[in-house]
Amino acid sequence: MQALWMLLGAAFFATMGVCVKFGSEHFNSAELVFYRGLVGLVFLAIIAKQQKVSLRTKYPGMHLWRSFIGVSSLSAWFYAIAHLPLATAMTLNYMSSVWIAAFIVGGSLVNWNPQDGRSAWSQGPLAMSVIAGFAGVVMMLRPTVEQNQIFAGLIGLMSGFGAAFAYMQVMALGRLGEPAARTVFYFAIGTSVAGLIGMAVAGVSEWNWQHAVWLLPVGVFASLGQLCMTRAYSQGATLVVANLQYSGIVFAALYSLLLFGDDIPLIGWAGMALIVVSGMTATLLRARAAPNAPAEEH
Repeated sequence: MQALWMLLGAAFFATMGVCVKFGSEHFNSAELVFYRGLVGLVFLAIIAKQQKVSLRTKYPGMHLWRSFIGVSSLSAWFYAIAHLPLATAMTLNYMSSVWIAAFIVGGSLVNWNPQDGRSAWSQGPLAMSVIAGFAGVVMMLRPTVEQNQIFAGLIGLMSGFGAAFAYMQVMALGRLGEPAARTVFYFAIGTSVAGLIGMAVAGVSEWNWQHAVWLLPVGVFASLGQLCMTRAYSQGATLVVANLQYSGIVFAALYSLLLFGDDIPLIGWAGMALIVVSGMTATLLRARAAPNAPAEEH
């Protein structure tokens, strides 16, 4: 059942990306973040009531931190979706697994003590998967350089970096027994507040109902995706579930080709494949290297 939740979550997030792509033609990133949070707030409040889940929490500080890093990652991701092919933006965001592996390798090197008998190369395979992941990023960013999209590419890469921290916080909340609906509800509050602040700085676009129709599904699909993935991971992630998150890249690639006709060079597709393989490998290796390491939830 966990695998089904992950597949559904990946499909919902890819579909949300389509709505963001269309909506970004008429609204700035701050507005998309705000309406994504506002719609999600109402949607999650209704679901919590139906599930009879109390929205009162004992861990407001943890939810605040999760919202801060999550909103930062989300804002960067929306910007990348607006300025890059959907499949590229999705793949860069899914670099989070490689980032977490990099954290483990870095921590191992920092804490390495030659007297404990462990080799300095004990994390060698995990380190190689990290290197392969970043090689894939270079391959994916090469076409963006040629198309003057390097800034958007770097922002997309940073969205994956922020997502790695957000995933770790979600896992911590899940271990404390926080229901999925409550965790996503507080994130929706943080998203709404951050989007409102962003709108005060970036401004507000002219309202048009024909364009605004994309705002509702952004919030609905995002909330459904978060609920599915949070439930999958809060029940204790398995390697199969963790790797199924990459199905979102497949969905996004199909959308890129069928809906937007995105022209991604062969080196871009090769980089995408390398990131997927390195991410799956990193997930497997870090499960052995650090059994308590968090898994991903978007």
